[in-house]
Amino acid sequence: MSVKRNLFNTVWDLHKVGTLETGQDQLFIGLHLIHEVTSPQAFQMLEERGLKVLHPERTFATVDHIVPTASQARPFKDRLAEEMMQAIENNTARHGIEFFGLNTDHQGIVHIIGPELGLTQPGMTIACGDSHTSTHGAFGAIAFGIGTSQIRDVLATQTMALSRPRVRKINVSGRLKPGVYAKDIILRIIADLGVNGGIGYAYEYNGEAIHALSMEERMTICNMSIEGGARVGYVNPDETTFEYIRGRKYAPREDEFERACRFWREIASGEDAEYDHVFDLDANTLRPMVTWGITPGQAIGVDERLPSLRDLPEDQRDIAEKALEHMGFAERDRILGKKIDVAFLGSCTNGRISDLREAARLVRGHKVARSVRAIVVPGSKQVSMQAEREGLPAIFQEAGFEWRGAGCSMCLAMNPDKLEGRQISASSSNRNFVGRQGSPLGRTLLMSPAMVAAAAVTGEVVDVRDFGEYGQ
Repeated sequence: MSVKRNLFNTVWDLHKVGTLETGQDQLFIGLHLIHEVTSPQAFQMLEERGLKVLHPERTFATVDHIVPTASQARPFKDRLAEEMMQAIENNTARHGIEFFGLNTDHQGIVHIIGPELGLTQPGMTIACGDSHTSTHGAFGAIAFGIGTSQIRDVLATQTMALSRPRVRKINVSGRLKPGVYAKDIILRIIADLGVNGGIGYAYEYNGEAIHALSMEERMTICNMSIEGGARVGYVNPDETTFEYIRGRKYAPREDEFERACRFWREIASGEDAEYDHVFDLDANTLRPMVTWGITPGQAIGVDERLPSLRDLPEDQRDIAEKALEHMGFAERDRILGKKIDVAFLGSCTNGRISDLREAARLVRGHKVARSVRAIVVPGSKQVSMQAEREGLPAIFQEAGFEWRGAGCSMCLAMNPDKLEGRQISASSSNRNFVGRQGSPLGRTLLMSPAMVAAAAVTGEVVDVRDFGEYGQ
């Protein structure tokens, strides 16, 4: 591979088919993931044109957004949800696409099952009709969230047209301190660079703190790249990456695995790789983060006060004023001590086994506050089964949490799990937009799973560093 080239541009050029008259590049897509919400219209477009799926062996499907998590009995009570289910069942059967439905052991959130099945691999181009497809970049892939017309294009041609973004290296030095997690890294980055700071960029996460993270923690960071405006977020593959992939269902077999690893090492950004911009962050200075507003960029350290409007840049004041009004907060308020009504553990950001283990460790021996409804939603059936082998459901249920089936759940308002009225939620998900969790009046505080667990027990926002073993 050429020197001075970062992984993003290397992988882009390896998959570039040509340049279109629009100036966009046509990229071959190595892996296409679909789910029940954004695919029906794309399949209908194929039918209207008499087209077939060109490479069905490169497309994999699951159901996650609209599936109920309390009871997954069919038919669903929600008529539209049932229609979506039937559509993806029929479309995948008609076109010979592998479908991980509710009757399989591999159903789950699309961005969780791809990695756990070994479908997601370094050096790939990956597309999915979901904005958080950037999750898969944790493996050294370049992964794009796409719209319905692009889903159609990938189904029909296995390619899509894109403009090449610039690449920003985000160098996170140092080590995380106890009580600070991957979620806090990405919330800090978005708070510093802004929700529009990544527009036109791919983000490469690098540095000592990043490479000390597990694969699941790296996925959390890459998952929320889109919340900072970046089209792509990725981490260079290393031995941690390779060991995670080894032996998984769709991973290269042992006789091919070492050859694959050699290629994966070659595509990683070298020390002399060039970037369009570099941003530095010291992990040693990080603290648990909490959002206070209506965008993921409106976040502060748990021991900090909300900003004063006059202290903000002029272009941020209007949205901050709207956020304060919606949330019912005041300038210079403390986020510590804010009461919560709901605690949600789950989502494609933080619904993996390591997230549930950490939350269970913290709630063991405690009880959920009487004023709080707390639910745990594993991100996939595999996560659920692993949690059951480790006894985690019993720990959560003893504490007063509801244990649910796999799905997106309260991350978004496409299923029965929703906020009501002015409820305020401590959530391990990725978006705190107005109405995102169901109620147009509902309020969402994003934080790490550990912080959610502590808030569930105390009934308010607390500094997890002062909770349980951290506070001893």
